[in-house]
Amino acid sequence: MASQEVPKTCKVILADTIAKKLLAEVKETLASVQSPEAGKPTLAAFLANDDPAAGQYADWSKKTCEENGFNFDLRKVDKESLEEAVVAANEDDAVDGILVYYPIWRNNQQQDRYIQETVALSKDVEGLCHTHLFNMYHNVRFLDPPANTKKSILPCTPLAIVKALEHLQIYNPILAYGNRLFGKTITVINRSEVNGRPLAALLANDGATVYSVDITGVQLFTRGSGIRAPRHQVHDKEGWGLKDVLPLSDVVISGVPTEDFKVPTDLIRDGAVCINFSSYRNFDGPAIKEKASIYVPSTGKVTIAVLLRNLVRLIANRPRPEGTSEATEKARNEAFKDG
Repeated sequence: MASQEVPKTCKVILADTIAKKLLAEVKETLASVQSPEAGKPTLAAFLANDDPAAGQYADWSKKTCEENGFNFDLRKVDKESLEEAVVAANEDDAVDGILVYYPIWRNNQQQDRYIQETVALSKDVEGLCHTHLFNMYHNVRFLDPPANTKKSILPCTPLAIVKALEHLQIYNPILAYGNRLFGKTITVINRSEVNGRPLAALLANDGATVYSVDITGVQLFTRGSGIRAPRHQVHDKEGWGLKDVLPLSDVVISGVPTEDFKVPTDLIRDGAVCINFSSYRNFDGPAIKEKASIYVPSTGKVTIAVLLRNLVRLIANRPRPEGTSEATEKARNEAFKDG
């Protein structure tokens, strides 16, 4: 009798697969929230560094924008002229959203933070200004409570990973919205203010037990026993490291921006879901495919899809022009309400 072929244990999911579904939703929603005579939305992107990864991201963004009915205006500027250029874009009615490629000043995060605050709330497609970040960390979903018609913008890369987890059915749709990661333990390796820490907060606010790891150690993000707290709390785990958290984790997400770092495959539990959001390979590809049940090797294209999703959300959040139809009003209120 012929021997049966043993199926592969690991499913590799490419970013393209996840992004396609999001982009279809973006195009459909854009058509419903804009008036028929409206032109293509314009995303102004500012490049003030020489990071090759930022240049590649800009190329992908341009291609995705043009394929999906958006204008992409890449503006290369000197870093000392960046503030003035961003202010001009804030005041330009032809610009619908503003994107800045970070880091700009690698040894001065405060200057980068200043630029993030310079971008107008109504054009902050990255969700990095104080109002959006405050809402995210405090688990406030809307800009206009109690009406709750204007959704707060979430940072693109963290939201892209959330959308990837939804695609992979890690979120449990049977549970109430906001609790759908209850029972999941997730490790996030990266605690940057732009990506890792917001991601840990988002996942914990959705009910997960999250171990946030960087070179300084491990922090636990959680909404407490039975996820009774309305927002996440943070606790230091003194003396803990990857050896302590990886064997506990259903999902391992890594975004360490160096080619020298690899997540230790031997510490990952059998059947874990592994997601890489670094521009470098943080996982040993052949080895992880023998250990993980699902492996997502990159998320860049999902991030760009989320960028356009955020841009459509900004358009939906705008004050309603006089004469807006009931159908458009309803579409604006309901755009991306599921997160």
